Amino acid sequence: MLFTGKTRFLLGLLMLLFVVPAVSIAQDTPTSTEILWDTWGVPHIYAPDNEGLFYGLGWAQAQNHGDLILELYGQARGRAAEYWGEDYLADDQLTRTLGVSQDAEAQYAVLSDEWRGYLESFVAGINDYAAEHADQIVDEREAVLPIVPTDIIAHGIRVLRWTFTAGRGVAAASQWADSEISLSGSNAWAIAPSRSANGNAMLVANPHQPWSSAGLWIEAHLIAPGVNVYGAALVGGPTLGIAFNEHLGWTHTVNTHDGWDLYELTVSDDGSTYLYDGEQVAFETSDETILVKQADGTLMETPITVRRSVHGPILAQRDDGSAIAIRAVGANSFAAAQEWWEMGLAQNFEEFQAAVSNVRIPMFTMMYADQDGNIMHLFNEIIPRRSEGDWDFWNNTTLLDASNPAILPGDTSTYVWDEADHLSFDELPKLINPESGWLQNANEPPWTMTYPYEIDAADYPAYVSPAPYVWPRPITSMRLLYDDESITFDELVEYKHSTFIELTNWVLDDLIAAARESESGVVLQAADVLAAWDRQANADSVGAVLFVAWANAYISPNGFASFSTPWDYNDPLNTPRGLADPEAAVAALEEVAD
Repeated sequence: MLFTGKTRFLLGLLMLLFVVPAVSIAQDTPTSTEILWDTWGVPHIYAPDNEGLFYGLGWAQAQNHGDLILELYGQARGRAAEYWGEDYLADDQLTRTLGVSQDAEAQYAVLSDEWRGYLESFVAGINDYAAEHADQIVDEREAVLPIVPTDIIAHGIRVLRWTFTAGRGVAAASQWADSEISLSGSNAWAIAPSRSANGNAMLVANPHQPWSSAGLWIEAHLIAPGVNVYGAALVGGPTLGIAFNEHLGWTHTVNTHDGWDLYELTVSDDGSTYLYDGEQVAFETSDETILVKQADGTLMETPITVRRSVHGPILAQRDDGSAIAIRAVGANSFAAAQEWWEMGLAQNFEEFQAAVSNVRIPMFTMMYADQDGNIMHLFNEIIPRRSEGDWDFWNNTTLLDASNPAILPGDTSTYVWDEADHLSFDELPKLINPESGWLQNANEPPWTMTYPYEIDAADYPAYVSPAPYVWPRPITSMRLLYDDESITFDELVEYKHSTFIELTNWVLDDLIAAARESESGVVLQAADVLAAWDRQANADSVGAVLFVAWANAYISPNGFASFSTPWDYNDPLNTPRGLADPEAAVAALEEVAD
């Protein structure tokens, strides 16, 4: 088998504990890098050393997703409009404004010789594949070649720092966002031996990333002396971000992190300075020229002026003359790739904790399990120590609503934090081997990671994460794991694939009852459809389509105010319940059913 040991893992929808390998492979150390593709299109990369693994992963990514990664690297350079035209101009303007290329050069300059070698091997794999299989690369994408190591670092900065970590802040300030990236998903479960029927720890990895653009995963298996890691990397990245080896495994979910802040600056009439601690401070400015490819192949010059304050890049200028700056953690985004690599090399819980203890990955919940039966939920994030205030003061967003983020006064240094002074690993919310025997996260704050609760928000700074709140997905996870005191592996698979809609527990009985009081034939017919429905979201389910349409019409605009009994932190599995406004709920049902 490709994975041995007592722990069994799920990676998304694919069972990674293969009973029969797709190919038979000798276990002797290879003298050169070899890639064997299984029947699912997963590369199993055998190499004599780490450089060979990085080379093979670069080659495999170019073979599987060559056109995409070249596009992403072109965007990370801030030169996509030069290669492919005006549709990419706004993206280039933002990339230049954020200083992605300059930061990539700075990060590369301080890399160790070892990691420079790994990156050089990775890009060599990409370039060699493109050279030997030019017919497999779209002509327009070849303009990016050859790839260089700083392209990989720049791509990581653009995706990890400015899309995942600070994407909401960037979008709020500049009205820009990568529509291909969704940050609202992912589930993760860890089951301890005390809760599993077979006495082994189990881990479920269920990331909800899109099947396109920078959010796409590439699955891979890396084998070299001292390395046997299977998992997935975000496309274009050089290391596996969700993975397992013979001894342990981990997964991630997007967490309720505050790795960015927006600041409003008072700008002088001529726009050259801003007010800061009672003084006028000059903006750092640089003039850049973006080349834009025209339909006839010529290049048009588009000049831009990039401005920075002590807070960070200036993303917007308001009509009243004020400016909006953004400050974000993850200044050394490539350190996250290094941390993921070290996590994959860990042989036990102690080594894994050592790998993550420096907190180099700027965000993501981390869920862990190992062959010794340890499980852990770590609310991983680079959290700067802030001078005062709670979550609403600094951020004022939830995963469900980022429409009105906090904007801090930029005229004072009081609210300007130093990324280097962040909460340590020991200070982060975490739970190791809970008494309950299970852990879960579905993107909600960390306070509901298990039940009965074993972690208290009051023990942490108020700016770490929002106060406890949930929605149907985490309640589904909690209910499934809480109700089963002896979970078999097959049950875990079944729970992962459950199509039951938790929201029906909250309101469906009341909705049907209220609808049957109506005199509308449309409403009565809708009530019959809902009453006959099995509450599953299956492909042929008319009831599911009707219920979700109704929920979008009635619940989505009103949120938790839709329910007569609100969610109760002390009774999380039985609340919320009921309809706050049955008449409006029935009217919404009639509207969507008509």
